[in-house]
Amino acid sequence: MNRKLVVTALVGLFSLPLFAQEMTVAANRTTFGIRAGVNFQNLNGKDVNGNELENGITTGFHGGLNAEIPVGTGSYLQPGVLFSQKGYEQENTDNKVKLSYIEVPINFVYKPILGTGNMVLGFGPYVAWGIGGKGEANGTERDVEFNETFDLTGSPYQFKRFDAGGNLLAGYEFANKVSFQVNAQLGLVNINPELEGVSDDKRKWKNTGFGLSLGYRF
Repeated sequence: MNRKLVVTALVGLFSLPLFAQEMTVAANRTTFGIRAGVNFQNLNGKDVNGNELENGITTGFHGGLNAEIPVGTGSYLQPGVLFSQKGYEQENTDNKVKLSYIEVPINFVYKPILGTGNMVLGFGPYVAWGIGGKGEANGTERDVEFNETFDLTGSPYQFKRFDAGGNLLAGYEFANKVSFQVNAQLGLVNINPELEGVSDDKRKWKNTGFGLSLGYRF
């Protein structure tokens, strides 16, 4: 047998425990990442007459930072901070609203080994704070206002500033730490301002949608 081949095999064999130890150390430390992608969002609920809203999907951007804190074998707590655009478009019209939020998701993530990388599965809550937006109808654009009670003298585009809900996500992280991800989001808070004389049951607006993104872990 070739002596060089034997030496190479022995070096590789004795290196395996060191390699495994390095992988274990890497998997048991907090890491940080960046993520950015596109949102496909809608606003579901009821209008002032209690009828279901007939809105279409609008596209927007999301991007930000997150951390992964080990909590078990292949399991992580993943808090983050994102800039995220949401909103809606009214079907068969040019009317649309774009809302901008600072969003804080706190997801529980499980990353089992799959091939040379890791599958990524997760869920968790998010909270969000409205920071701006635009509404457009018939070619006229107005700024969004955030109010708890609808101001009859203000913008026609008014929303409550606070939002919260739940996330579901799935994706894949390659060995080079680049990842792609699909996430679904369901808003659980009514963001429609209170209107005097109208029951909140007839005016429930909630953000909902999904997104696609790319990420990288450091």
